[in-house]
Formats: sequence, structure tokens, C-alpha cells
Amino acid sequence: MTNMPPNLSPTRTTCASLLHELQIIWDEIGEGDSERDRMLLQLEQECLDIYRKKVERTRKYKAELHQSLAEAEAEIAKIISALGEHTSFSRGRGTLKEQISAIKPILEELRSKKQERIKQFSETQSQVVQICAEIAGSGQSNSSDPQVNECDLTVRQLEELKSHLHELQTEKIFRLQNVNSHINTVHELSALMSIDFSKTLNEVHPSLSDPSGSQLKSISNDTLARLTGVVHSLKQEKQQRLQKLQGLGSTLIELWNLMDTPVDKQKGFEHVTSLISSSPNEVSSQGCLALDVIEQTEVEVERLNALKARKMKELVFKRQNELEEIYRGVHMDVDSDAAREILGSLVDSGNVDLSDLLSSMDDQIAKAKEQALSRKDILDKVEKWRYAIEEEKWLEEYERDENRYSAGRGAHKNLKRAEKARNLVSKISSICENLTAKVNAWEMEKGIPFLYDKVPVLQSLEEYSVLRQEKEEEKRKFREQKRLQEQFAAEQEARFGWKPTPRKPLGQSTSANTMVGTPTGRRLATPSGRHGISAAKERRESGRVTNMIPINYVALPKDDAISRDS
Repeated sequence: MTNMPPNLSPTRTTCASLLHELQIIWDEIGEGDSERDRMLLQLEQECLDIYRKKVERTRKYKAELHQSLAEAEAEIAKIISALGEHTSFSRGRGTLKEQISAIKPILEELRSKKQERIKQFSETQSQVVQICAEIAGSGQSNSSDPQVNECDLTVRQLEELKSHLHELQTEKIFRLQNVNSHINTVHELSALMSIDFSKTLNEVHPSLSDPSGSQLKSISNDTLARLTGVVHSLKQEKQQRLQKLQGLGSTLIELWNLMDTPVDKQKGFEHVTSLISSSPNEVSSQGCLALDVIEQTEVEVERLNALKARKMKELVFKRQNELEEIYRGVHMDVDSDAAREILGSLVDSGNVDLSDLLSSMDDQIAKAKEQALSRKDILDKVEKWRYAIEEEKWLEEYERDENRYSAGRGAHKNLKRAEKARNLVSKISSICENLTAKVNAWEMEKGIPFLYDKVPVLQSLEEYSVLRQEKEEEKRKFREQKRLQEQFAAEQEARFGWKPTPRKPLGQSTSANTMVGTPTGRRLATPSGRHGISAAKERRESGRVTNMIPINYVALPKDDAISRDS
């Protein structure tokens, strides 16, 4: 009892006092010693029980303190392991409470660091889950608070997670760029073809057509695939529309050219014809590939085709007229009636493409122009020769006129023309030789005879040469006959003293109504012409034909032909 703490002595004093008081009460009551011993024993037992309970509770508390200390140490070790820390700690020496007090700040600090690390993991994982959900197309993650593995909260694991997040963010940016690029392409193509841009995007994903931008644009694989498909489809549609408009534009130009459409009436479709030579990348005008434009162009082509069907026959015969005019201009043979009959049958039958027919006729016209150009030099010489022949015939008629030197009106003009005609006639031989050489060279090059109004020029030259020789022979015989007549007349006068009445020179006409002048017909010598000249020869030989020229006859010179000769 002497080892009791000092603070317990008052309690013991009180207990002794109470025991003394209890003894007094028992004395007063008259309790026996046995009863008193029993009660005292009971009090001692009760006190012992109270001590035992207190000791037991104290032992338990001690065990709890040991447990708390052990758990704190275990938690610290676990947190250090999870955080990947290399920190060491010691509980120190002293009582259990002192050890717990020493370890508590360390535990609190580690717990705080753990919660901060968990927060970092949670935020990073949330972003990862969100981006993955966007890429997957679900939009929002299934869990708003992703589970964090608290057993591995190391910095290395956090960096790996952040690296993964960075990759996903890069992927998200790339996908968003692709989405925006596709959206811009869809917008351009929609503007070109006048397609509802918002409706097109809304069919892919509603977030793409959100004008407010409050909704995140979908970047999922499905959205990208559908956007790519829409862009591809629109590009194909653009290509098809462009090709269709280019075909319609080419058809318009062909129809305009066929029907000589005025330029001012073509301006309404310049936006179509300007696309003919454009590549798909060069087409940028808004609405130029709209369905309305195609429909309007188709309507115009149908209208022009209907007009073409009505005017095609007229155009065909217009080309035929042009072809015939070229042939006529260079004196080439053409069967107009047969050609027109064939063309009319082809157009009416409907079995021939009129555009091909017109193209074929254009080719014929081009060839005819080439032929005409190759004939021009020879034709000029043929005309010169024909003019020389006409002047020769006029000169013959003029020289047979006995009154050509009379002082009639215009006689001096006939004299002037006769002088020029003689000069031209003297060159006929060289003209014929030059023309013959030119025709021979042309025929050798082309492999066909050179015809003039269906008659070969070489044949006409040959016939003219034969006819001229015959006329020279006639002139020679006439001169010889005249000489013999003059000689006979001189002999008669010397012999009988009288002069016989001279006979009219052979070949002079006695018809008073014959007018000698510039011939009006311009024909090459032909076999029929040759027979006509032979008949005239027979009449001259018979002496039955004479020529009479009125006194007032004037034949004006052909200045244009003379100028060509000079």
C-alpha cells in the first residue's frame, strides 16, 4: 500500500473513514461478527472485481494502441509502395502514445499525397475515357467517376497514362481536322450544285450541323466513314453533272453553228459553254452545277433540236447551193437535180444523222474550194483564150464589111477595136500553147481531164486548132481565086476592051439583116460548133451568102478583156 501513488491517499482515508462509520452503525444495530465478516468479504470481492475490470480494459486499450500503430505502419508501407516512394520512416522510441504521435504526421502527409495522386489519375482517366467514348461514337463515357487502381499510383504509371491521353488528344485533333476538312468540302460541293448543306450534314450526324456550336462535333469512326462517303458521292455527282453540262454545252455550240444563232442569243448560256474545257478542279462558280441549270440547258437543247429538225433540210440545201455555186464559178460539172433529189430523200427518210450529213457536205465544200483554187490559173487563161476567139470572130466579120471605113457614127471606135483585136489575134497561138502546157501539167498531177462546162479543154483546143487551120486554108484559096479573077479581068480588057462584072468575093453574105458585132455567146469550140463552122464554109464556097453592115453600126470594145490582155 506504501507504493500507491500519492494521489490515492485521500481515497484510502475516505475508505477507512467509511469503514469506521460502518463499524459504528453495526455496533448500534447489533450485528454479529459473522455477519460483519461476511459483509466485509463481500466488499473486498466487489472491489477486486472492479480492479480486475479496470485492468482488463487497460490491457485492451494497450492492445488497441499496438493495433493502431501496426495499422498505421502497414498503411504507410502500402501508400509508399503504391506511390512508388523510396522514403523510409521510424516509429522512434517511447511509449505507445508517443510512437503513435510520432507516426501520425507521416501518415497524414502520405494520405494527402495519395489523394492528390488519385485525383490526378482520376482526371487523366476521365479525359481518356471521354476521348475514347468520342472516338467510339458513344459521345459520353458510361461512368462519370472512372475507377482508379490505388495499388499502382506511381509517377511512371501516371506519365504513361498522360502519354496515352496525349496520343488520344492528338488523334482527336487529327480527326477533328478531318471532319472540318470534309465539312468544308461538302460546303463547297453543296454550293456548286445548290444542295442543302445543313440537311446533308445532319444526315451524317446532328452535331455537324449545329449552328450554335454548343454540341461537340462527332469524330467517331462511323462519322468519318460516312463523311468520306458523302464527299466521294458529291464528287462523283459533281463529275457527272459537269460531264452532262459539258455535253449539253458542246451540243448547244453545234446547234448554234448549224443554225447561225446570233451571238446575243447565245449569251444566256455562256455560263454553260464556258465549262466545256474546264476540269473538275477548275469549276468554282456557285450554283453553276445546279439541277436547275442542267434542266434549263436540257430544255434549250430540246428546243434547238426541234428547231434544227425543222431547219435542217433548209441547211442541207443551203450547203448544196454553196457547193453548186463553187462548181459553177469554176465551170465544173455538177448534176444539181440528181444531187438535190438524193439529199431530199436522205433528209426525209430520217435514217441519216443530219449533223454527219452536214459535216460531209462541209468536207465536200472544202474539197471543192481546193479544186477551184487549183483551177483558177487555168480558168483565167481559158477566159483569155475565149475572149481572143471572140475578138477573132468579130475581126473577121468586121474585115468583111465593105463600108467599115465609111464616116458613120462610131466608125473610129471600131477602127480602134480592130487594131487591138489584130494585136490580140496575133498572140492566139502562144496563148493556146501556154494553155495546153498548163492543162497537161494539171491533168498529169490530178489524174483526171480538165473539163470546162462538161467539155475537156484539150479537146476544145484541138478542135479550135483544126478549125483555125481550115480557115487559113479557106483564106488562102480565097486570095488565090481573087488573084485569078483579077488576072482574067485584065486579060479580057486587054483582049476585047471590056471589063467583066466582078463577082462577089466568095464567102460574103447578101443578107441585109445580118448584124456584125461582138458575139454575145461565150462558148468553147465543141463538135457541134465545129459542124456549124463547116456549114458556114460550104455557104461561103457556094457564093450564095454575102454580108451587109449598116452604116451606123458601132461595136464597143471590151475594156475588161483588153486590160487582161495587156
